Amino acid sequence: MRPVQPAAERARDGKGPAMTTVAAVSTPDVRDNQARSALMLGALGVVFGDIGTSPIYAFRESLKAAGTGAAEATVLGVLSLVFWAVVLVVAVKYVVFVMRADNQGEGGTMVLLSLAVPAAVGRLRHVLLIIGLSGASLFLGDAMITPAISVLSAIEGMQEATPVFTPYVVPLSALVLVVLFAFQSRGSGGVGRLFGPVMLVWFGVLALVGLAQIAMRPGVLASLDPRYAAAYIGHANPWVAFAVLGSVFLALTGGEALYADMGHFGRHAIRIDWFALVMPALTLNYLGQGALVLAKPNAVSDPFFLMFPSWVLVPAVVLTTAATIIASQAVISGAFTMVQQAMQLGALPRLEVRQTSEEAVGQVYVPQINWLLALAVLGLVLGFRSSDALASAYGLAVSGNMLATTILVTTVARMLWRWPWPVLLPIAGLFIVLDLTFVSANLHKIPEGGWFPLLVGIVTLTLILSWRRGRNLALARRREDSMPLDAFLASLDGPDAPPRVPGTAVYLTTQHESIPSALALNLKHNGVLHKQLVLLKVATERVPRVAEDARATVEHLTGGVCRIELRFGFAERPDVPAALRTLAPEIGSDMANVSFFIGKEVPVPSLHPELPRWQERFYAFMVRNAVSPTDYFLIPPPRVVELGTRIEL
Repeated sequence: MRPVQPAAERARDGKGPAMTTVAAVSTPDVRDNQARSALMLGALGVVFGDIGTSPIYAFRESLKAAGTGAAEATVLGVLSLVFWAVVLVVAVKYVVFVMRADNQGEGGTMVLLSLAVPAAVGRLRHVLLIIGLSGASLFLGDAMITPAISVLSAIEGMQEATPVFTPYVVPLSALVLVVLFAFQSRGSGGVGRLFGPVMLVWFGVLALVGLAQIAMRPGVLASLDPRYAAAYIGHANPWVAFAVLGSVFLALTGGEALYADMGHFGRHAIRIDWFALVMPALTLNYLGQGALVLAKPNAVSDPFFLMFPSWVLVPAVVLTTAATIIASQAVISGAFTMVQQAMQLGALPRLEVRQTSEEAVGQVYVPQINWLLALAVLGLVLGFRSSDALASAYGLAVSGNMLATTILVTTVARMLWRWPWPVLLPIAGLFIVLDLTFVSANLHKIPEGGWFPLLVGIVTLTLILSWRRGRNLALARRREDSMPLDAFLASLDGPDAPPRVPGTAVYLTTQHESIPSALALNLKHNGVLHKQLVLLKVATERVPRVAEDARATVEHLTGGVCRIELRFGFAERPDVPAALRTLAPEIGSDMANVSFFIGKEVPVPSLHPELPRWQERFYAFMVRNAVSPTDYFLIPPPRVVELGTRIEL
């Protein structure tokens, strides 16, 4: 058994014709990309939309939670809490610390799982797996609420211009969201190029209107002193302080998208954008809102839109609506990437994944997830009908995901980076305390709407665990019923050997020790075998991309049987025909004319079930709705033969 020399090298050595390499169908690594201006502009359009639109509602909701009007101590205290929460959680934790934990440039909860779980030992692996999958499940809840609250809060700004728009806020919001989700099939790369300039203008406007208010009330700059935050927490009623912290957390939503979308543009572009533009603009805007409220206490009802002069309010609402659409894009793109990674790592059944870019990493479109999110988001808009009501549902999912991220990245820092405990404990301890504080501060939102993202997380986690358990049981059943490979090879030379017909047959398999069920069924029903047999195993590694020289392993067995293992990363498209074409000289066959034999498994209840009935139904439902191996591995349907078999659970 030996690795296969890449086709490009064979061509240089004169041992084979030049042909397309497998790398042509794999997404490239942007980890070391230079932070070009185009890349940074694209990052503004995809990565920073969510956190960039938090000023629309975060400060307003925090003051409402404080419940003491526009008292100077309250305004400065809340501003200080917002500023230092952004500094500690987003700037320090995510941009500086968490974004170090990349896997070949990719980021997100599933990437952290791919790093942390193999590094752990014993029962810690299972605990980390549950924590990571829980965080990923909660992220889907966030991906549903963010578009709803962002677009609603923007359209509501029209009410400040004229109350005539009040009856049309919900219908207009629904229309905008339908258009947004219909646009997703064009890919986040095209969206980034379109939305990047808009977000550049958005952050510029945030900074300018904030500066204008600060110039009239420069004393608001005192809130940058963390003692104002500490003083407010120390003197406020404990229950009120917790409610305020839960609303202050709204300023942090979108911070997790910086890490989840890192594979799209690379850490360099994201870090430069954050420190050079995004964080200064957000800080100036929050300070400007505080200055306005101190000067005009009545502005506490909607300080963001009241910062704009009346004559530019309508254009401001239009720009805000565009920015909130982009905010939605950040979490939608992150959801697509996370689902793709989860499928490749075996945590979810295969769904249709469309690669929307041949050059950029992670730019995928998952139709089923897109329209599931669309239905959920429209339901939230029609059900809650205002951004104030949705604010009560917002925060719990994000804070839970952030806590899971902290636990996983702490494991990575200790197990992989080998950070000593004296260095790691103060850093990890600070982040865990912050995360637990914000999780606790958001618990009171459960009766008011926080139950929704929690329910989404629980349902998603249940489906993931049901899939994993059902899949493992199905694989075990398959191993029990399969013929050992050695016995099959021995039978090919015996007196009762089946007749052979010309041609090459490729059988997909999941194991090397036994023959695939499709091969056994074909032999049983047709009584013949092709002259050349290829037993093909496609493996997904715990890295985003596999090096070209490690892509394939070919082993020639007896009786015209060839065993091949193809390896793909979880950020790559597993294009099996393209990979096999590069191996044609090794196999000795023209892969353009081979037939692919695939076993189609149908799960059925067992007389002695090992799964609860409800879990059996969940697993069977997911199997029925999963994408077939033919579509997932990009195999041309006319060259596929499917053979069905039943698997008892």
